[in-house]
Amino acid sequence: MGNAPSRNLWVDYLKSAITVLVVAHHAALAYTTFAWFDDKVYINSTHAVVDKERWIGLDVFVNFNDIFFMSLMFWIAGLYLYKSIDKKGRMLFLKDRVNRLLIPFFVAVTVLMMIAYFPAYYLSHPTINPIAFVKDYFTTERWPVGPPWFIWVLFVFNFLLLLFYPIVRRFNAAALARYFQRQPAACWLFLFAISWLLYVPVAYKVGAGTWTGLGPFDFQLSRLLLYFGYFVLGVFTGKTNFNAGILAAGGPVTRNWKTWIILAAAVFVVLTLVSPRLAMLVKSGRLTAFNGWMIYYALYVASCVCSCLAFVAGFRRHAHTSKRWWNSLSDNAYLIYLLHFIFINWVQFCLLNIRMPAIFKFTITFVLALALSWLTSIVLRRIQLVRKYL
Repeated sequence: MGNAPSRNLWVDYLKSAITVLVVAHHAALAYTTFAWFDDKVYINSTHAVVDKERWIGLDVFVNFNDIFFMSLMFWIAGLYLYKSIDKKGRMLFLKDRVNRLLIPFFVAVTVLMMIAYFPAYYLSHPTINPIAFVKDYFTTERWPVGPPWFIWVLFVFNFLLLLFYPIVRRFNAAALARYFQRQPAACWLFLFAISWLLYVPVAYKVGAGTWTGLGPFDFQLSRLLLYFGYFVLGVFTGKTNFNAGILAAGGPVTRNWKTWIILAAAVFVVLTLVSPRLAMLVKSGRLTAFNGWMIYYALYVASCVCSCLAFVAGFRRHAHTSKRWWNSLSDNAYLIYLLHFIFINWVQFCLLNIRMPAIFKFTITFVLALALSWLTSIVLRRIQLVRKYL
């Protein structure tokens, strides 16, 4: 998210692809078997709109995405920041971050999310009362943040980078990158160890799904350190000449893109199949809860690392030809991220009373939400004021 001092086609395409995955992820949430709706306080629900049509295949899709894609998004977000500070200076960089992140965040959570969450309010209170809706939005629902949580957390990470920039500047990231460039297995082990240390102790202590915050400044407590770790890794990667170094097109990390994909698929399948078995062993007393969780978390972290490497290496290896439609998707990815939740919730709401298999409802929601948010972004970015910030 934000302007980069120079463009890398594969990074742009990777970022936009993850954005599309975010849209698909939210499109699926209404139709998972674990979805539930709290008609008293809708923000406690698994999603703003929950349909009676369900499909377990979407559970698998949602779980796969949830394991890795926001960690990867924070890595991407950190890639160009060191060089951006170096080029602009710290004060101009801070001004740019306020314009590109903080201001859009407040607009999103005050205006866009209010539009997005009205279907949820209507399902809880089947009446059209704007005053009651606004009051409920800021009090009972505690000013829900929705997908823009990523924007304010990213701003905080940017600010921390600014504070510790002198330390980051002295760190020799190139030497570490050269070692990992020659040793892809060591690179995987390093990422696994860092991810495990930053995620597992916190997740075990507070719970994997725990969110906390004040008002719209909401975040997933169990993953905050993990996300910050991937952001820092992105910063240090961007400090090096990564296209000619650790992520060189012919280098071992990129050259093994098929291996990363196979590992990502294999580890996720094992995680999916083993999870219910672990739960049974713990319930029967044949395995302690602690040991069960540690096995699960080890597989979870391995899945995260493998999926991130698969996407990075795959795009580095293959995304080298410019395509007009994908350039447009990349240019509009930020606004698509900010806008898509509106269309997701309203399309899902309109489909509630239509008898149709969940997979078809998901497909309709995904295609319409992506197309409408993409088109809306193209139109809005023709406005000079919008282009200034987005």
